Amino acid sequence: MKLAGRALIQEIDRYAIDELGIESAELMTRAAEHVAAATLELLPRDGGRVAVFCGHGNNGGDGIAAAAILLRRGVDTRAFLVAPRERMSADASEMERRLRELGGCLEEFDGGGEAREFAESCDVIIDAIFGVGMRSELAGGALEAVELINSSGARVVAADIPSGVEADTGRICGRAARADITVTFSLAKPGHYLPPGCLYCGEVRVRGIGIPEEVTAAAESKLFVVEDGDITLPARARDTHKGDYGRDIIFAGSVGYTGAPALAARAASRLGAGLVYVCVPQTVYGVVAAKCDVEMVFPLACGEDGDLSENAADAMAGQLSRCGAVLAGPGLGTGRNVKKLVFELLTGSETPLVLDADGINVLKGNIDILKKASCPVILTPHDGEFAGLTGGGHRGNRLKAASDFAVRYGCVLALKGYRTITALPDGSAYINTTGGPALAKGGSGDVLAGMILSLVGQGFPLKDAVLSAVYLHGAAGDMCAETYGEYSVTASDLIEMLPEAVKSRARGRRAAMR
Repeated sequence: MKLAGRALIQEIDRYAIDELGIESAELMTRAAEHVAAATLELLPRDGGRVAVFCGHGNNGGDGIAAAAILLRRGVDTRAFLVAPRERMSADASEMERRLRELGGCLEEFDGGGEAREFAESCDVIIDAIFGVGMRSELAGGALEAVELINSSGARVVAADIPSGVEADTGRICGRAARADITVTFSLAKPGHYLPPGCLYCGEVRVRGIGIPEEVTAAAESKLFVVEDGDITLPARARDTHKGDYGRDIIFAGSVGYTGAPALAARAASRLGAGLVYVCVPQTVYGVVAAKCDVEMVFPLACGEDGDLSENAADAMAGQLSRCGAVLAGPGLGTGRNVKKLVFELLTGSETPLVLDADGINVLKGNIDILKKASCPVILTPHDGEFAGLTGGGHRGNRLKAASDFAVRYGCVLALKGYRTITALPDGSAYINTTGGPALAKGGSGDVLAGMILSLVGQGFPLKDAVLSAVYLHGAAGDMCAETYGEYSVTASDLIEMLPEAVKSRARGRRAAMR
């Protein structure tokens, strides 16, 4: 699903008003109808009681208009203004006029007294204080109102986005309202899906407000969210063999890190790879070979210190030339010859290369080598590895940092974490919606790296391979959490759950974003 940042959604609204001649008050009324409808769903059958907290801008106008609609429906509703009245927008003032015609009143919120007592007795509170334009810290009456909303015990409906959540980044501006339902308009915003803001939004509902669908469809955005139904896998032809599904090679493992290569290899096989070669230092060959049943394990020459020898990969040159995808890094260490191996894979081959863990760490201080890569490159860092790679991390804006990195270095970046972001060299970025605490275990990243390798080796376009692997990895984690509980999931459990994740989430069509 396409997302719209603050600037784009404001441009869509401007176009609808100035170019299409749609009255801004009409857009506001339709937005209010959706907010009121969500509110009515949460009220008890006897009508209940609603408090509406309104800002001075158009988001506040949505709330005032929603209060009028609820009054018309016979709901005990009071609206409170948390900003100076003289700052109200023209449309918000018009909605106040309509509210007065129905016998209602826009009351000034003083932070306590009767307003507080009423709010604390409500079944539902509507948060219409700030919308997508907010970027500064909550303060004054708005802060007091948000604190009251959160402590009231009432169900909460947010108009457009919870007050205090920055629409473009998901950043919390000091404090933020916690909504049960967020009703947003025309297009969803990144802040609805990026942490920590996404944790404040509850159920996100995208509703039209009278702007023609062709306008929102034509709006140019490079931001997307990957949800249920967006990822599908191709049905396999009946007359195929293992050679049709990729020949992959993995360089991984070291003393103390024998699980990483095995997990990556098993995940690649489980997601459909035809042939998987696992290359590990000779010192751990026996241990890794015992862990792999269907993958082919090969020893890499080592020096006396146990580190890879300078020409460790030479014996695999023949296999490399026939492979469709390469993974380097899980548990491999960061010694001098590991760095040499990774650099040679980057600049001496045209085969797509997945770099994970130590394959990323060896780039520290040499990141510009990515610009010299002769092959397509996929990097899969978590936030800590990304900070080490860039020298600064994402500085509170993961989406922009990931996009900027992918564009600058011409690679695909899967920035792992809650709501993993996949950024592409063309500037587009995708927010994943599967996965949670069950994935917070050692080895889960190795599983993801193997899954990406598998789909790339099978010939999936790089974008589809990464998006599909990230989504299915998270889906397997969610299913494991349901089966075993969030505490007890292991990386091996993820691999064993992949068949169920594939069967339940992918329905036999080409893997792609719709």
